[in-house]
Amino acid sequence: MANTDLTALTGDYSIDAAHSTIGFTVRHAMVTNVKGKFVDFSGSLHLDGSDPAASSASIDVKMDSIDTGSADRDGHLKSADFFKTDEFPTMTFRSTKAEALGDEDYRITGDLTILGTTKPLTIDLEFNGAAKDPFGNERVGFEGKATILRSEWGLTWNAALETGGVLVSDKIKLNFDISAIKNA
Repeated sequence: MANTDLTALTGDYSIDAAHSTIGFTVRHAMVTNVKGKFVDFSGSLHLDGSDPAASSASIDVKMDSIDTGSADRDGHLKSADFFKTDEFPTMTFRSTKAEALGDEDYRITGDLTILGTTKPLTIDLEFNGAAKDPFGNERVGFEGKATILRSEWGLTWNAALETGGVLVSDKIKLNFDISAIKNA
């Protein structure tokens, strides 16, 4: 059974990408949602359960690892129309503030860099608990969500629809399922 008391946890953790997801949802053609994720990423957490404000997070995402379930769409997203992965291979997040909101709810704010542009991002998190896995690793889990406007990072490509509106919405919903293992 997972321990849901974060106040007892302190230490440095590495994100376990094999058991974590960094995903997104975007409105497509004004009528449906396209979901995707980044497959290749790494990161670290410093948790201070007794003083959550002293906690921090750092994540590096390889933009070439985007996966929406469509090779053609993924290729377009990697192109100069969107992420320019040849020129900007990595998206980064570096926290600047962490706060406890009560119960298992937390908020982390930091700098998100996409296409060389850095803007603040606030992520609402729920602590899912801590447990020792079958291999003896101390593991913690968090779920998070945030919403961004892609245009704020220079992601402005679009196509007009005959019926009005645009092909790709400006609003992007980000979703995080993070499992991290305590460093030895």
